[in-house]
Amino acid sequence: MPGRSWLSGASYWAGSRAGARPHVVTRGNVSTESLLARTRKTLRRFDLRARKRLGQHFLVDGRVLRQILDAAELEPNDIVLEVGPGLGILTGELAHRVSRVYAVELDDTLAGILKQELSGCANVTIINQDILRLDPATLFAEPFSYKVVANLPYYITSPVLRHFLEARVRPAVMLVMVQKEVARAITAAPGKRSLLSISVQFYGRPRIVSTVPARAFYPAPEVDSAILRIDLFQERPVPVADEKGFFALVRAGFTNPRKQLINSLAQGLSLPKEETLALLEKSGIAPQRRAETLTLEEWAMLWQAHAERGKD
Repeated sequence: MPGRSWLSGASYWAGSRAGARPHVVTRGNVSTESLLARTRKTLRRFDLRARKRLGQHFLVDGRVLRQILDAAELEPNDIVLEVGPGLGILTGELAHRVSRVYAVELDDTLAGILKQELSGCANVTIINQDILRLDPATLFAEPFSYKVVANLPYYITSPVLRHFLEARVRPAVMLVMVQKEVARAITAAPGKRSLLSISVQFYGRPRIVSTVPARAFYPAPEVDSAILRIDLFQERPVPVADEKGFFALVRAGFTNPRKQLINSLAQGLSLPKEETLALLEKSGIAPQRRAETLTLEEWAMLWQAHAERGKD
């Protein structure tokens, strides 16, 4: 599966599509024709191949499809924004269960096929656009008024998470298919945390619904996946007035995650060790600890101490 490190560059964010013929699964009963057979047939019919450049891998496992639908806890009045609908297997099922579906597909050809295949679904809107250029506020008036369901190409996992978690109009729930190891990193507890896990857990509560073997997709990716659910907080779990400054501090703390926090922070903040030690002592954090062991509350205390230092 193509992709890049989720901690690349200066950003604190990193940076498979699912699909098959719509209406294959109805009320939990998989069609007698397998999703794999239907996917191959649809690809042949439209003379298509999965585009490796876009990280396209089509879901062909009915059990996994049901897990996604169940984990989203859909209600008839729900509005869903689907990212990367591919050939529409999930889109059609969502249309049966919720009041409206907005399906955002970057691939021009697939977007055209979706409009043709789902023309009978009056509650489905196909949007042929890059999701990272689509402001949710253009579709939804209020925060927490919609859910996101996405089978993401691995290479845009973190940019898409950032796009929604930082949006002015955020979703109530995100249910995303991601690389298994990335899901584990996102849900990590103190002791194994990373910049990525802090970045997600600041905005919501993530949990792994289930792991998904590579064979559940066609063509199969090189690694296994996981269904990840994130329930977004309506209020921040820690009091932070300056999110940009907070994450600049966290990023500095992970400058050298294998080193003691006093050394990593001193380097990341370009501070003398004496000042860094005073900062840690004021926050009640032992200088020999490592960034991966800190809780969100401890990062918030450290940020507060750093912010007060800047006012002195």
